[in-house]
Amino acid sequence: MSIRAPRKGENYELSVDLNSEYHDKRKDAIKRVIASMTVGKDVSGLFPDVLKNMQTDDLEQKKLVYLYLMNYAKTQPELVILAVNTFVKDTNDPNPLVRALAIRTMGCLRAEKIIDYLSDPLQKCLRDENPYVRKTAALCVAKLYDLKPELVIDNGFLEQLQEMISDSNPMVVANTVAALSDIHIAATSQPSTSSSDPGIFVITPAILNKLLIALNECSEWGRVAILNALARYTAQDEKESDHICERVVPQFQHVNGSVVLAAVKVIMIHMRGVRREDLIKQLVRKMAPPLVTLLSSPPEVQWVALRNINLLLQKRPELLSNEMRVFFCKYNDPLYVKIEKLDIMVRLAGENNVDALLSELKEYASEVDVDFVRKSIKAIGQTAVKIDAAAERCVNVLLELIATRVSYVVQEAVVVMKDIFRKYPSTYEGVIPTLCANLDELDEPEAKASLIWIIGEYANKIDNADELLGIFVDSFTEESYAVQLQTLTAVVKLFLKKPDSSQGVVQRVLNTATKDCDSPDVRDRAYIYWRLLSTDPGAAKAVVLSHRPPISIPQTTVSPALLEELLGEISSLASVYHKPSETFVGHGRVGADSVQRKGTELADDRFSAQKALQTVVAGQQAENLLDFDDVPAEDGLASKPSGLAATQVLPAANNLLATSNNPLDDLVSIFGGAGGQESSFGFGGPAPAQNGGGGLAGLGFASPMASGPGSGATSPTQGQKPQEDLLGLF
Repeated sequence: MSIRAPRKGENYELSVDLNSEYHDKRKDAIKRVIASMTVGKDVSGLFPDVLKNMQTDDLEQKKLVYLYLMNYAKTQPELVILAVNTFVKDTNDPNPLVRALAIRTMGCLRAEKIIDYLSDPLQKCLRDENPYVRKTAALCVAKLYDLKPELVIDNGFLEQLQEMISDSNPMVVANTVAALSDIHIAATSQPSTSSSDPGIFVITPAILNKLLIALNECSEWGRVAILNALARYTAQDEKESDHICERVVPQFQHVNGSVVLAAVKVIMIHMRGVRREDLIKQLVRKMAPPLVTLLSSPPEVQWVALRNINLLLQKRPELLSNEMRVFFCKYNDPLYVKIEKLDIMVRLAGENNVDALLSELKEYASEVDVDFVRKSIKAIGQTAVKIDAAAERCVNVLLELIATRVSYVVQEAVVVMKDIFRKYPSTYEGVIPTLCANLDELDEPEAKASLIWIIGEYANKIDNADELLGIFVDSFTEESYAVQLQTLTAVVKLFLKKPDSSQGVVQRVLNTATKDCDSPDVRDRAYIYWRLLSTDPGAAKAVVLSHRPPISIPQTTVSPALLEELLGEISSLASVYHKPSETFVGHGRVGADSVQRKGTELADDRFSAQKALQTVVAGQQAENLLDFDDVPAEDGLASKPSGLAATQVLPAANNLLATSNNPLDDLVSIFGGAGGQESSFGFGGPAPAQNGGGGLAGLGFASPMASGPGSGATSPTQGQKPQEDLLGLF
């Protein structure tokens, strides 16, 4: 006696209707079952009743039953076997739609027990006279390979697919290529895969010609599959690269954006093999209009297109050099689209279009979206750094924005001005009074740190620099760590440039930083500055006021090796994220290592890695990271100074570098007296003045703990030992 559903409820009513003698009633019941299944209701108990309705001449009813089977085949693997005979019978049906439907459903069931029954019907459908059945069967082979690769290989399905590339129907060719590509990806994802693996899809010149012939005839999905296969092909010579580019260029006119991007990918890859400059320029010129057309798509497609365009411009900056206006932001663009457009506009900026760009960016700075306004102001600064001739115009625009007195506009403008000062030192000093006048407007750490850097850098040209920095010194412990670090450096710069008028402020900031600050970074920097100033102001000037090279805008945001790889992944997620696929697809592989590995393929990076390794080896042999002296290596790796050991030490700074067999002794020698000897840092007494009494020692600030005017510190040297003073540090 068969077990049936309880004699109540919706499932019981459906069961009764599924077994009705009337066809219309049964069909309506199947529709209601599918509707319940779609909204998440469990109708798996009706499996036997639905299965009885599988044998029918009604194509619509057959599709519904097959849909139900695909959904519940995994939960009812024993009952699916009952449907095998009907499947096999349907693969011999006179109607090609029924044959294709049967073979496709069998491939989608993914039930172990039905796979063995799939081989013979699939073999027959691959040779079917109807192209619709053949193209469906081709994809079924890929699904079967995913479940049981050895079955596909043993039955010779791969060889049949290779033969089907020569099929007269372009859609069959496209589906065959898609299936072979999927199998190729699955085969190569295995770590033990060899080049002789039958799953590897090798594109030969003969296959290439067949793909090029089918390219213009198949649907958009087929074109994408063929273009992706063409991107994998390695051209034999320049003539073949020219031929491929010539045949693929017409795909730029396709209405589907995916086809356009896939065609761009093929062109970018095979352009590497083209040596004729005129042909390269021609191909680049033909690429521009379809990319511009993509910007009239919906926002989501626009964003994908913009991310890909960003990559293309890093490789070919001339690609859209005359098309900046199409990237101007519209009022209704989403923020993510606007930000991408800003990045591309800065990348396209040149002397011929900078005026239009600045006018546009100035308009954006009056928008209501704060994030967009900040990005726009930042873009003005990037333009100034990139184009020397336009720097003054950019500064004038920034001054106009500062005059608005809008808080977030002023703060971002100050941050941007810092970069402009770094690029053009001593050029726009007239702007500094305006920036200092807006000191009260600043409440964000980055803006404060930028203004402090400007004041410290130009301390000798700002009359009241000590007063301005004194404001930040007074609130030192309340500021963020970034502001504390910048304040510390700026005050030391001020002291080195104006030693007579800044004694009090430098003593206060060093005392506060070493005694009251929570950040070890700030404390360590304060100790280093104090040690430098009390030992030798010449060394302090060489370190703190050293010449810095001007900044510049990088041409690329990714390493050259990674850029080449990403250009081969255009129209995929890798090109959208600007990261290789293994960083976000795979079995938990860590992406940072992969990205770093891409960069280290370059010679410079290999040299840097080797240098870092030598530094570590030297440090391990010295067993003391504070020992900067070169220690001869036993194995000859460090026969020459390398890494930190190769750093040139100023003669005046030699007093800073003490070596010892005990690492703790070195730590003591930096911050206090070692072995009971009083240190020049001043924990046991006044530091000896050098260079004619320069530095803190020459100005009466002999020690970090010494009392001075306004410092509020008491001297701990009376009645205490140096070791006890050292403990007071921690």
